[in-house]
Amino acid sequence: MPIIATVLPDEDMPAPALITNDGFFPDIDPVMFREQHRIRDAVTPARAREALIAGILTVGRDLAAWAAGHRAAGILRLDSVPAATIDGISTLVLLYRRAVFTAAKAEVVERYRDVDLTGAGQRKAEDLDPSVAELRRDSLHAIRDMLAVTRTCVELI
Repeated sequence: MPIIATVLPDEDMPAPALITNDGFFPDIDPVMFREQHRIRDAVTPARAREALIAGILTVGRDLAAWAAGHRAAGILRLDSVPAATIDGISTLVLLYRRAVFTAAKAEVVERYRDVDLTGAGQRKAEDLDPSVAELRRDSLHAIRDMLAVTRTCVELI
């Protein structure tokens, strides 16, 4: 019978600090990002943080005018914008988090191609390209859902 080694988390090691956002949008938890998107230990906390900050910047740019409109109306935090809730959390907060996390995961996969490979490296790097595109699409869909606009735009020529 094979012996399996288990590495327990170091209790003395502090959890990565929240990434403080701009006050309107919620702070981002790197631990939640790692858990939800299966970010392996090969991605250092600093690299994961860098990817999350890039995601925050990208999503923030896309939502800047929308957020400014809410601020001008006196709504100072995303969780104060009227919206349905799921599991006690505003759907807008859930969508924002999804947009940031999927944008960050795309950044991680794109920059560190070996992160998404199986242990034996069985998947080819080309196989990851659709994954990056799908992650970016998911981020854009979450943003468009927040803006309450359709996901597809079709024009007749």
